[in-house]
Amino acid sequence: MVMSNGFDADVILGGGGLVGQTLALALDQAGLSVAVIDASKPAETLAPAFDGRAFAIAFASYRMWRALGLGEALDAVAQPIRQILVTDGDLTRGGPSPLYLHFDGAEQEEPDEPLGLMLEARHVRQALDAAVKRRPSIRMIQPMSVSGFERDAAGVWVALADGSSLRAPLLIGADGRRSFVREAAGIRTIGWQYPVTAIAATIAHEKPHEGVAHEYFLPAGPFAILPLKGERANIVWAEPRAAAEALLAMSEEDFLAELRLRFGDFLGRLSLEGPRFGYPLSMQLAERMIDDRIALAGDSAHGIHPLAGQGLNLGLKDCAALAECIADGVAVGLDPGDVSILERYQRWRRFDNTTMALGMEAFDKLFSNSLPPLRTARRVGLAAVNAVGPARRFFMKYAGGAAGDLPKLLRGESLAA
Repeated sequence: MVMSNGFDADVILGGGGLVGQTLALALDQAGLSVAVIDASKPAETLAPAFDGRAFAIAFASYRMWRALGLGEALDAVAQPIRQILVTDGDLTRGGPSPLYLHFDGAEQEEPDEPLGLMLEARHVRQALDAAVKRRPSIRMIQPMSVSGFERDAAGVWVALADGSSLRAPLLIGADGRRSFVREAAGIRTIGWQYPVTAIAATIAHEKPHEGVAHEYFLPAGPFAILPLKGERANIVWAEPRAAAEALLAMSEEDFLAELRLRFGDFLGRLSLEGPRFGYPLSMQLAERMIDDRIALAGDSAHGIHPLAGQGLNLGLKDCAALAECIADGVAVGLDPGDVSILERYQRWRRFDNTTMALGMEAFDKLFSNSLPPLRTARRVGLAAVNAVGPARRFFMKYAGGAAGDLPKLLRGESLAA
């Protein structure tokens, strides 16, 4: 630890969600003390009905959670994704196109590793909460929020909503798209709202899914069937706002009837398991990820279209890179908020975050429409990539988070000295 000179922690983290707690565990593994300021109430966020989402976790991200000690808790509830079928579907024109893209995990460089893993949000939250509680160097302060901060040459004074304050060499904003830390630091964002809401729900089905994930591109937006543990799946169904509101307000019987029109009958009888959730979609990018003794991670820095399920994975990459930059800097005598550490972090993550956000935006524009020329082009494009083995394997590697300059944690290596 480097805590001295009246500091209360080596790092103060604003935000204790999935990204915040993962980053706290990574910094703890590197030998730093962390104070996490989180506005949520644990009794609410850990309740099964709090969050109906499930996450497609790239295997590189899952390696990090294992390296941080979450493997035993998550392995029991994670569903490996063995195959992914991507199809351009237009239900008004005879159903899905026969031209499709098929990813098979057996073709990977590491065929024993799945393409990714599906995890229900509630299970991830419970595993992270338990892991954080086992680390005495992580101090969770909740429910509490950051109300302001002041910086000097040595560190940051962070004011809390209850009138108390903490001091550390670095403040990290991991407090979501409406980040107080980002706004207070004067970091502007660019972005826009999509006229679309994503409906998320868990369904039970009659036949086994065999670990296959399905992504249909419909004119209104993507429709995904994502395998969960057991004979269950998570659906992510994008519709225009008014249509989504109507679907969410329907009776269970009527909702299932609409669902079957898109879902088909390949998994047999369907039933809803739990409530339906609606998430309005937007895209947002911070103009920069750092400021004087400030860093941003996760949705505070970037919020992208959920196409391909890469949003949380980008945040977990931020965690791995930022923790490694801080650990390497501290090892040579720098304090955690040193400008050279923060600049290295931004160089490492900024390009990937921006290209992924813009790539998902372009992909959505290409696929979420029914213009005949574009429909023909995208169907031929899917079939062409599917026919070229090296191209198909490249996309699998990229989607699995294994492409590029990977931080140690994403390779499954520890940051412990």
